[in-house]
Amino acid sequence: MTRGSATRAPRRQTWLVPAVVITVAVLLIGTVLIINRGAGSAGSTESATGTPAVISGQEPTVYDPTEPDFTVVETRDEADPLAVGPVDAPVGLVIFSDYQCPYCAKWSAETLPLMLEHAEAGDLRIEWRDLNLFGPASERASRAAYAAALQGGDAYLDYHHALFKDGTSRSDNELDDDQLIALAHTLGLDTEAFTADFTSPETAGTVAAHAQLGITLGVYSTPAFILGGQPIMGAQPSEVFVDAFETALATQG
Repeated sequence: MTRGSATRAPRRQTWLVPAVVITVAVLLIGTVLIINRGAGSAGSTESATGTPAVISGQEPTVYDPTEPDFTVVETRDEADPLAVGPVDAPVGLVIFSDYQCPYCAKWSAETLPLMLEHAEAGDLRIEWRDLNLFGPASERASRAAYAAALQGGDAYLDYHHALFKDGTSRSDNELDDDQLIALAHTLGLDTEAFTADFTSPETAGTVAAHAQLGITLGVYSTPAFILGGQPIMGAQPSEVFVDAFETALATQG
């Protein structure tokens, strides 16, 4: 989905994890473990699950260009409804998130608007992959966001922002079927189509595949990111992402 498009995206999409992703997973997990060991007793950034994220707040949060390149995780699929920005943008950003994650909500409110500006300018491709670590309510929210995305245009971003309204995440009780469908109605979406997509096996399969991708890559806390082929763990300050984007863009000439 390119922001601003009014075309309804395909209703069925198949997601496969290529063998090369397994190799990337090994490299990513190894990189994370090395950084974690190097953090020592320095202060840690809290992850969404309340456990320390692997990146210390006192250590570099973006990896050196000599580290392995994880751009292979980017799908760059024109039919991807959970993406904004040109498919051929020079820099890619993959976001691993959870709609009940308070740090994901904070990042979405504070840093996502800056990243969207780069997407609008044509320099950044953003792809979302929900992990749903908090359980069934997160999975329902992810299916609802995907169902909204299938309506094209700004529907996905509108729904995404509504789920993270005011930079806060929602409780289980706020993410039941009725409230998720009511939110679609409030946002002016085609409620009949939304409900059909929200409850479809195809949507459930896609959401499950996205979550499995994150697990395969060794992402066990949210938010986590791959920006310009380099991993960033946790809701780091906005300037970390701005600097990482500018560095990645500069390497593209």
